Amino acid sequence: MNQQNVIAIFDVGKTNKKLFLFDENYKIVFERSARFIETIDEDGFPCENLDSLKLSVFDSIREIFRLKEFNIKAINFTSYGASFVYLNEQLQTFAPLYNYLKPYPKWLQKQFYDAYGGEDEFTFRTASPVLGSLNSAMQLYRIKYEKPDLFKEIKYALHLPQYLSFLISAKVYSDITSIGCHTNLWDFQKNEYHLWVQQEGILEKLAPILPCTQVVPASFPGNNYSVGIGLHDSSAALIPYLMNFREPFILISTGTWCISLNPFNHTPLTKEELKNDCLCFMSYDAKPVKASRLFAGNEHEIEVKRISEYFNQNPSRYRTMDFNPEIITSLQKKNKTQERLEKKTKNLKESLFTDRELSSFKNDEEAYHQLMQDLIAEQQISTQFVLKGTEVKRIFVDGGFSNNAIYMNLLASAFPGIEVFAASMAQATAVGAALCIHDSWNKKALPHDIIELKYFSPGQSPLS
Repeated sequence: MNQQNVIAIFDVGKTNKKLFLFDENYKIVFERSARFIETIDEDGFPCENLDSLKLSVFDSIREIFRLKEFNIKAINFTSYGASFVYLNEQLQTFAPLYNYLKPYPKWLQKQFYDAYGGEDEFTFRTASPVLGSLNSAMQLYRIKYEKPDLFKEIKYALHLPQYLSFLISAKVYSDITSIGCHTNLWDFQKNEYHLWVQQEGILEKLAPILPCTQVVPASFPGNNYSVGIGLHDSSAALIPYLMNFREPFILISTGTWCISLNPFNHTPLTKEELKNDCLCFMSYDAKPVKASRLFAGNEHEIEVKRISEYFNQNPSRYRTMDFNPEIITSLQKKNKTQERLEKKTKNLKESLFTDRELSSFKNDEEAYHQLMQDLIAEQQISTQFVLKGTEVKRIFVDGGFSNNAIYMNLLASAFPGIEVFAASMAQATAVGAALCIHDSWNKKALPHDIIELKYFSPGQSPLS
């Protein structure tokens, strides 16, 4: 029996945990998806269930090795950021993976920024806005001052992709894409760890940096396969586009977060941008990528639940709802000038829809169109932050919203001078993680035709 050479990719999101097998042409030949019930940390705050995740990874690997039709040549990992896993001297986990949504003590945050130059200077150097627990290094800083005994016990602090890699390779490494994503660790002006990391004793708890294009030997039983060290999901999602397109573009990677990534914007972050959740990521080849973040996927999930419960509808109905321009026209007539003025002063933490009464809508279809209109208003502002000053002619959308006709049509209308495309390669994050270590498992040339695009014209139906 001829076996098919494949790579296994674990794509671990905040909500969905996915496993894919890709063949040498980067076609999906196997996939699994799972959700885990969160556990709680010592303060009762929800957090990732590391034990369930670990067992799921092991069980999944055993399963795919039993599939006789496939020859697993490599395994790699990608996950959300702000996700430190703590190992003790015995290289065992002994503390929770603290949730990046956990509120951060204001006194401790003030202590930190006062000690290291103030918020404006610090955020400029680290290309990361003040985000509390979302600045993953601040979780370590918090442990040091609130739980000093736990801090002393930490041998390594690994971001989640590198922890997953460690489970299979028994090797500990850090990765620049994880380090560079709103962590407060990296000084983008000096291109090295920020001075505070050494001064606070954090540096000694960070594993050596290994390029995410390299692989290490596997320790988990199986055939002869390589293991990638993993990378941050937003940086992974960008890889297929960087390898396929040379003209300037913006990628809006949509999921729990909707992140606008512009690898062609090299201007320093401004104070206004930093205050509006703009930051820099690191590309797989260690180059800064200007980005703006919006918690739109999370808000969409919350508000869809509210709409479906109020109108007694199945939430799945909104995944395939058709775009109705007449409803949009009608809703736009209802929009008051006051709302537009309010929008200018309202931050990008949530859209106007959170304050809307569902009783004001005729039906759930109208309510959902309004939700998407409000989210796109936020998205337009967010994307403009990284768009301005660049010659971008194309916007690519991948992830969940790329399949949402209402989102895509409204986005095209919001950027009439730019070509807007939905990427049919819905698993760009997983594909990126596979492409990153292409040379270690795939003898074929890098593909340049793996992204199929669907064009959306303002006010028109999409064209393939």
